[in-house]
Amino acid sequence: MKLKSSLGDRWVVVFAYCFIAIFALICLYPFLLTISVSFSSESAIARNGYALLPQLPTLDTYRYIFVNSGASILRSYGVTFFITTVGTAGALLITSMLAFAISIKKLRYRNVLAFISNFTIIFSAGLIPWYMVSVNYYGLKNTIWAMILPAMLNVWNMFLMRTYFSAISPSLYEAAEIDGANYFKIFWSIAMPLSKTPLLTVGLMYALAYWNDWWHALIFVNKKDLFPLQYYLYNILSNVNAISSGRIPSGASGSITLPAETVKMAVTIITIGPIMFLYPFIQRYFVQGIMAGAVKE
Repeated sequence: MKLKSSLGDRWVVVFAYCFIAIFALICLYPFLLTISVSFSSESAIARNGYALLPQLPTLDTYRYIFVNSGASILRSYGVTFFITTVGTAGALLITSMLAFAISIKKLRYRNVLAFISNFTIIFSAGLIPWYMVSVNYYGLKNTIWAMILPAMLNVWNMFLMRTYFSAISPSLYEAAEIDGANYFKIFWSIAMPLSKTPLLTVGLMYALAYWNDWWHALIFVNKKDLFPLQYYLYNILSNVNAISSGRIPSGASGSITLPAETVKMAVTIITIGPIMFLYPFIQRYFVQGIMAGAVKE
């Protein structure tokens, strides 16, 4: 039997939908503004400021970026895709294995491992010792692994996954042990298939971190062929001062109005494009992962 909702309930639903729609538009506004400015004329932006609709629409900004640096940008995209894919897969494997080990209550010294992991959040050796160890001991200078290995374990993500593994019934592990399974078999055949939500949640966090990372390239990489997208676009943005002072970068065409403000917005669109297409497909898992454990009955 279907119960009829009262007038007050219907008004609450209408208000909730209106509020969510307004909030969504507020969140969408900066993105639309960024797109508009990236397609606007530099002179119009300097004269009138930012606007939601493009002012004197032009492709000069994107022409400046792609015509003069198109091949380099595509190569940087490839480097970034490789770093993000390999780094995320490796980080998920290492993070999930450590989280699973700490979640096993019978594991000897599990609290010691948890303490050591937590200790690294609070204290660090500093930038110079970290750099010297990475370069002199591990040989990461001017290698693509310099942008993958240092960020392969995030302790906060590890503790998040440990929460999921701890919630799995120990009876499943005990039954597998009786059947002769070792802990690696239990991890791969039981724990991992039951943890798709945390894997997607933590995987998205790692992917975003690798995709947006330019710091490790700045520290370790001098070869332009190894520049990731973020660091290459960072170099383009560093030319804004030269553009503002009237100096034309080498290879730029004199027929193009060199951008200053609009290039920042165009770089933003180029950078976040792939992530925006990916996020709608996995955002529900991300929300589930963040909210897991928040409320328990």
